[in-house]
Amino acid sequence: MIFGKKPKPQTTCSQTSTTTSATDRQSMENTRILSSLARDYLKEKKSRRRWGLFIKLLVLGYIIATTVAYFVTTDEIISREHTAVVELTGIIGADAVSASSINRSLTNAFAAESSVAVILKINSPGGTPVQAAQINAEIGRLKRLYPDKPVYAAITDICASGGYYIAVAADQIFAHPASIIGSIGVLMNGFGFVEAMDKLGVERRLITAGENKGILDPFSPVSLAHELHVKSVLNDVHQQFIDAVKQGRGARLKDDPELFSGLFWSGEKARKLGLIDQFGSAKQIAHEIIGAEKLVDYSYHPSFIDLFAQGIGASISNTIMGRALQIQ
Repeated sequence: MIFGKKPKPQTTCSQTSTTTSATDRQSMENTRILSSLARDYLKEKKSRRRWGLFIKLLVLGYIIATTVAYFVTTDEIISREHTAVVELTGIIGADAVSASSINRSLTNAFAAESSVAVILKINSPGGTPVQAAQINAEIGRLKRLYPDKPVYAAITDICASGGYYIAVAADQIFAHPASIIGSIGVLMNGFGFVEAMDKLGVERRLITAGENKGILDPFSPVSLAHELHVKSVLNDVHQQFIDAVKQGRGARLKDDPELFSGLFWSGEKARKLGLIDQFGSAKQIAHEIIGAEKLVDYSYHPSFIDLFAQGIGASISNTIMGRALQIQ
């Protein structure tokens, strides 16, 4: 028996050489595999890049071809005799269907050399009296500027209040027998929370400079003087509305005491009252009355940026102004 450390086995040169050779072969194989994967990746990347470039060029070509075709077709249509159309859809107001956008569209429609007449397609429940009055006045101005181009109002579902304020500026008004017409009146609405505050035990602290600055405050009682003042303002605006209707419709209006009461009627009843002239759509007007069947839309359509900017402006305005007078 031998005491002490166990002797280490002797490694021969042939064993060392065999191990080194195996390691080298494995390393070479790994390098080969990595090189193959890299080549395949680069090949696939180049292929994707070529296909991506091809698709981008294809899409760009399609957009260019479509745009050119659109403008060529549009120019060809506009250069021919046609009926200009301007759409007025929705609530009339500075942040919705504004006088600025409608009047811009009307100006372009009247100014087009090949337009022989203008149709204002209306589908609106009303809106603010100022915006409606401005559109009414602009139609009157354009009619005087282009006396040979008649303007027609074509009502679809509803033409009430501010919508009708605008329609009466047209030479003739067309609608469907089931359309809703009228509502010649003015309103200002809000809420009162005086009793609710009393029940909750909440004290209202309103400090003003000017004895009437807090008029129509929803948390304060309405005084008789304030109510009479608001009614006088509404009556003034209502009379302006009535004058515009009488000026636009003239002798066609029937002598009915409820005509300016704020009531609305079906198209069939509205025709009997003289609020509209005939039944028909924009296409029928273009074909049967105007004689220029081709309709060209001159309506102004704001971009997304315009809508976003208008939304911010409207929010700020509504926060500051609080309550708006409406023709509804």
